[in-house]
Formats: sequence, structure tokens, C-alpha cells
Amino acid sequence: MAESLQYFSTNHKAPQVSFGEALLQGLAPDKGLYMPQSIPTFTSNEIQSFATMEYYEIACAVFSKFLRNDIPYNELLSMCKDAYTFDVPLEKVYNRKYIMRLDQGPTASFKDFAGQMMGRLMQYYLKQKGTHKLILTATSGDTGSAVASAFYDLQTIRVAILFPKDEVTLRQRKQMTTLQKNIHVLAIDGKFDDAQAMVKEAFSDKDLQYLELTSANSINIGRLIPQIVYYIYAYSRLAKPGSGEQAVFCIPSGNFGDMMGCVFAKHMGLPVKKILVATNDNNEFEVLLQTKQYTKIEPSKNCLSSAMNVGHPSNLARLIELYGGNMDETGMLHKAPDFAAMNRDFYSLSVTDAQTHETIKRAWNSYNVVLEPHGAVGWKCVETYVAQNGEQADELLISLETAHPAKFPEAIVTNIGIDPALPPSLQGIEDKPEAFDNIPANYPAFKEYLLNKF
Repeated sequence: MAESLQYFSTNHKAPQVSFGEALLQGLAPDKGLYMPQSIPTFTSNEIQSFATMEYYEIACAVFSKFLRNDIPYNELLSMCKDAYTFDVPLEKVYNRKYIMRLDQGPTASFKDFAGQMMGRLMQYYLKQKGTHKLILTATSGDTGSAVASAFYDLQTIRVAILFPKDEVTLRQRKQMTTLQKNIHVLAIDGKFDDAQAMVKEAFSDKDLQYLELTSANSINIGRLIPQIVYYIYAYSRLAKPGSGEQAVFCIPSGNFGDMMGCVFAKHMGLPVKKILVATNDNNEFEVLLQTKQYTKIEPSKNCLSSAMNVGHPSNLARLIELYGGNMDETGMLHKAPDFAAMNRDFYSLSVTDAQTHETIKRAWNSYNVVLEPHGAVGWKCVETYVAQNGEQADELLISLETAHPAKFPEAIVTNIGIDPALPPSLQGIEDKPEAFDNIPANYPAFKEYLLNKF
């Protein structure tokens, strides 16, 4: 029987824990993010075998590497089969350039891939322990609705979601605020980064320990591992069989959890040539690669691609750790990573709102492809990368579309004159009654809310 894989904190001041403990804690006690002691790998034969597997079977193979024998294989397989009942369309744009649409889940967002599995895993471990948890989650858009859907009406879990009141669409908000029961939603008069800082502060507040707090956004390692799977799935479907060819992935990025899923996949042995990190005007990562200096963007800039309005991505600490450096939760770089290796593996481009609008129009007019703002940021990055490196018709390049266009109808109608058809998860949502609270963007107000509510 394989020895259990341990997880350490990126701040290196907390004890190592098992996957179940890391999942339920969310944030380490020293405010660091949990990382596996070593990243498990797949052999080339294992990677080739994925071509004939269903999505849920690939997911189970990935989880098995990280959980070892924590959960019996058949039970884990059943969880994966239950979680992944939706499609992952791979839409050809031209040559071997594809859009991977991660918008077919219950809330029409890529966050469903992590949320659906996290709900099942947390419920499993909490039932074993006979205890409960209160999940605190900050969202810049889609995380909140995915978490709300995944944990709705679970008996062992309550959820409090914070969102910046002026920076989510009506449909994004209603996906959170119309559920109620064990889902509590708070609008803050501030930015996503304010919400995220408030959540992190609560985790280290001894007065709140009785609440059994944990997280469900990408600071939680349990959110990250499911996001490895769709990169492996896409490669298994699109790579030339047995060729071992390398793929380029382009990822619209905010808090960098999605990007870290691709980084983990690469470290597990997936043949990834380059990771394109596409951001909006919150371009702190692009500047870091160019200058080797890190400066948070405070306050973060409000852009059309709202889920990416992040001025200090939490997961940057994990990336820096993987490349031999050290960054704490405040963004202080205590030890420089291997910037030469990072610049070899990554390409980053920031995209303006004007360019986002233009890309939505161009993708439709040139290829009959409908992109929402986040996917458009990614596609603009693809266009620029290809222009700078020369068109290679045979190069496999996969760009992510992270949300359904119907979640951003104004941007689609304005640019291409089409109101996207609503997926089942969004139908009738405007007519549902909602409930949420408003609080100022400061920690004392949030703490008072938690103490009074729970």
C-alpha cells in the first residue's frame, strides 16, 4: 500500500497534513497555501491510455495519485462518475487551434469542475469525522455560484460567500442569491481583493475557531486538483495518438487556480510546451516575468472580464514555490524563483477591454465562434502569441472558454448582435427571488456578521 502523500504550507511554518486535513482546513494555520510534498507523475503509457477513457475515469486516475489510498478506489470512482455528468466540448477554430468550452456544468462555468467534486469529497471526510464546516469564499464572479450549487443543502456544510457588489453580472449574482437554505451571500462595498483579504483574516482569527472554517475557492488544494483533469482530457482527445507531441494551453487568469491546474498537469508528465497566461488590465504577472519585481495592483482594476479582476492572485505563492522561490500571503517575495525557467515555460499578455470587444467581434466574423469576455481575453493572447512566434499550422493549441456566453449577454449583444441561448442552469433565473446581505469592505464588519449569524 502506497504511503500517504503529505501536504505542506507555502509559508513553511505549519505542520504537514494529509489531503483530507488540507481539504477541510482550506488555508494553512500560518496563512500559507497547501502544496503536495511531491507532485505525482504519470508514465507516457498512462497518458496514452487516457485516450480511451471517459472523463470521470481520467478524473479518478488523477485523484488517485494525490489521495493514494485515502478513499477506496471504487468509492472515489463513484464520486467522479456522479460529479462529471456534463460534456467538455472541444471546438475547432482553424488548423489545430481549439477552444475548450468548460461551460456545460450546473452553473455554466469552469468552476463547476472543482466545485462538484469538492462537495462530494468534503461530505465524505466530514461524515467520517462526524463534524461540520462553515465555508468562507470570496468570489469575483463564477466561483460563488459554483460553490453555492455544489454545496447547496448539504447537511454538514454551511456557506458564506462574499462578492464585490458592483463587479458581477445580474445572472452571476442570482446564481448565488436565489438558493438560500445553507447558502449565505454577502455583497461588499469594495473589490474582490478586499473580500479575499477578509476571508483570509477570518481563518487566522482565534475568536472564530468555533465556526470550523474552511475555504472552497482556489486557495484550497481540493479546488486545484480537479482542475488538472480537463487539460489531460483535452490532450487525450486532440493529440496525435502515440506521438508524445507537446501542446500549448492558453488560460484566462485571475486568481491563477485554473493556471495552476495546467502547471500541475505539466509536472505530472503531460507534454505541455508553453502555458499562455492571459489577463485583463490586472497585469501583475506579466510585469513580474518582465521585471522580476512583484507589485500588487491595489485596488484591482474593474474590467469587462470580471472574474479576472484580481490584483494579487493567491495561487502565485504556489507557482513561486514550484520554481524554487518563496512568496507569503501579502505578496512579499522572500526568495526569488527561477525566472529563466518561468519565462521558458510561460508567456503572459494583458488584454484591454477595447481589445476584448474587438476579439469577440473578430472571432465571430472570422470563425463563427462565440466568445464571452474571459474567453476573448484568452483568444487575443493566442492571436498575439501566434503572431509573435509565427503560424505553425501543425501546432496543437488549446484556449479555454471559462464561462457560458449567456452569462455575459450585454457583451455578446453589443459586439455581435446575438443574445446567446440560455443553458438549462440559467433559464428562469431572473424571475427567482433573491436574498443577500450588504456589509462594508472591512474585516470588523465581516467578523461581526459571522459572530451574529453563526
